[in-house]
Amino acid sequence: MPDDSAQSPSLPLSRRSALKGMAGLAAAAAVPTSLLAACSSSSKTSNANAGSATGPVTFGSNYSDPATKAAFASLTTAATAKTNVKVTVNTVDHDTFQNNISNYLQGTPDSLATWFAGYRLQFFAAQNLLTPIDDVWDKIGGNFNDAAKSLSKGIDGHYYMVPLYNYPWVVFYNKSVFAAKGYTIPTTWDDFMALVKKMKADGLVPLAFAEKDGWPALGTFDILNLRINGYDYHMNLMQHKVPYTDPGVAAVFNQWREVMPYMQNGANGRIWQDSAKLLENKQAGMMFQGSNQVAANYSAANLPDLDFFPYPAINPDFGQDYMDAPADGFMIPKKGKNQAAAKAILEYIGSADAETDFLKTDHWDVGLASGLVAPSYNDIQKKSAIEIAKCKNVSQFGDRDTVPDMATALEKLIQTFIDSPTAATIASIQKSAEDQAKTIFNT
Repeated sequence: MPDDSAQSPSLPLSRRSALKGMAGLAAAAAVPTSLLAACSSSSKTSNANAGSATGPVTFGSNYSDPATKAAFASLTTAATAKTNVKVTVNTVDHDTFQNNISNYLQGTPDSLATWFAGYRLQFFAAQNLLTPIDDVWDKIGGNFNDAAKSLSKGIDGHYYMVPLYNYPWVVFYNKSVFAAKGYTIPTTWDDFMALVKKMKADGLVPLAFAEKDGWPALGTFDILNLRINGYDYHMNLMQHKVPYTDPGVAAVFNQWREVMPYMQNGANGRIWQDSAKLLENKQAGMMFQGSNQVAANYSAANLPDLDFFPYPAINPDFGQDYMDAPADGFMIPKKGKNQAAAKAILEYIGSADAETDFLKTDHWDVGLASGLVAPSYNDIQKKSAIEIAKCKNVSQFGDRDTVPDMATALEKLIQTFIDSPTAATIASIQKSAEDQAKTIFNT
């Protein structure tokens, strides 16, 4: 299948709300009323872009890592075989895609594009940059539960996405290392701190950690906030219903300061793939990251040694009740061409058969369609589905649950904290975040 890894988004933005379901879905957070004015009442594809129902179409993709790229290629090849619509995939580096998505959607986008469910979807739907796909959901709606449906809607109630999978953010480790060293799974913060200290004494990097791309450390901020302050507080902070100067935010950073000496140094100059390899090579004891990053980065030979556990509890009021479990899927840009054919592709992708076939290649995510058969699920995928389903609520991720400009601001401020995790830095970060939030949210 044709693939152009240097094309597509020419495009400002960054990357990355809550219902329990077997696949760990999340209901989308509410969009600020300031965005509602941008919503369009139109639910029909413009005639100029409707095109032929048999294609061809182009598909803008952020699946740039080799493993995810191969899985996506398999999916689109199967879609072509089923629909007779020729699909040309235009792959762009994952972070470049996210950082340019706004301009991309306003320019000359592909017929279809990969994207994120929940608030980040609602944001662009509210700007009238996406095509409603209610007619697609009329055909595939029976394949998804209510949580998946909620994730796929804009604030106007129309559907804008077909979701494919989700995945948990958890603490990964190698079973052989834990067995050889006699380490046990920590469930409390005290146990966790005792473990990282023991790992450091044993000559390991306790926590592999990378932040060059800007977004990975948002996961640590999220989980500490969820563990300390709970889901409602976290989501309210993301929507600026709680100020960044609140003591709860300081508590998050101060908790982070405690474990920072045991996290891999120089994170701001390192990409996450390198940290994942440090874990795979057994030079690091653990890594907190998404499963479709760590597991997808492992070689097939080493994947059976990989395991994970939910981030340990800090506040007993919340225990391990919450986690980030982002859902990904596909949308139709408003300006994309040949949308009738694009919808045919989405109708196929929204079927249990499509997800079943996709999961034969994808060995790290959890499918979202009801009734899919996943005989190829490995231990990581089986455990992911179980652990996500245990959660009382799941969030989408720090840069998915807030507006793009605020996510970018948080990423930069967190990088400042990583370079200088001091009390003075925390106070400065809180003030700067609040000042920027007031401007961004117009409050």
